[in-house]
Amino acid sequence: MEQPNNPLHGKTLESIMVYLVSYYGWEKLGTLIRINCFRKDPSIKSSLKFLRRTSWAREKVEKLYIDTIKKDT
Repeated sequence: MEQPNNPLHGKTLESIMVYLVSYYGWEKLGTLIRINCFRKDPSIKSSLKFLRRTSWAREKVEKLYIDTIKKDT
């Protein structure tokens, strides 16, 4: 099914996280989304593990990604 207007279409959670970390850095990301995997000893791998198991946190990350890319366009 084509989703040309969905900014998440074709994006992996890992690519979204890499983008957000490079854009904001871990400290700012931990301030914007208050979850421990961003605040204590953060890594992409540990964050992905948590986000794949925790839908509310993943939704916050996806929303921040969408808001960030909209701001840049």
